[in-house]
Amino acid sequence: MAETKLVATSRTEFGKGAARRLRRADLIPAVLYGHGTDPVHVALPGHEVMMAVKRSNALFEIEVDGTLMLAIAKDVQVEPVRNAIEHLDLLIVRRGEKVTVEVPVHVVGESVAGTIHVVETQQLLLEAEATHLPDRVEVSIAGLDEGAIVHAGDIPLPQGSALLTEPEHVVLTITLPKTEAAEEAESAEAGAAAAQV
Repeated sequence: MAETKLVATSRTEFGKGAARRLRRADLIPAVLYGHGTDPVHVALPGHEVMMAVKRSNALFEIEVDGTLMLAIAKDVQVEPVRNAIEHLDLLIVRRGEKVTVEVPVHVVGESVAGTIHVVETQQLLLEAEATHLPDRVEVSIAGLDEGAIVHAGDIPLPQGSALLTEPEHVVLTITLPKTEAAEEAESAEAGAAAAQV
C-alpha cells in the first residue's frame, strides 16, 4: 500500500480553543509517538487525512520540520454529528518492522439459496510489515450451506501477514433466516421456561 505524503506543522498551542482554531483552518491536531521518542504534536492537512483514513491501516509519510517519518493511524477521534475528524494518534513505524493491526473482514460471494450469513467477528488481529499493511481480509461464502462455520484459521491471509486471533475463533456462520412463526415459538418457550423458574 502506498503511503500518503503529508507536510505537518509543529503545534505549540494546546487545549480545546487551539484545536478549534486548527479545525476551522482545515487542519487536524495529531500526535506522533513510538520507538521511545517524545510525542511530537503536529497539525495535518484535513482533507488529505480524511481521504487517507477511509482505508483501514493507512500509512503516512509525514514531514515535520524537514524530518521524514513513517506512521500508521492508531486512533482516529471523530465528531459523530458532523462526522469530522477531531484528533489523530499516529504510531511511528520503520520499513521492515512488523506491527499488530486490526483488519476488517469483507464477505464475498453468495451462500446457498435460502440461507443467510451472520458475521460474528468484524475484525481479525494480524501481524504484518508496517509498509505492507492489509486494508481487509476476504471471506468467500460461495456455495456454503446451512450450518457452515468459518473460523479465523480458515481465512486466507494477505502475503506477509500472520494471524494473531485464535485460529478456532468463529468469524462467520451460515444459517436459515428465522420465520416470524419460529421467533414467536421461541419467545413463547422462553416465557414458559421463565414462568416455571
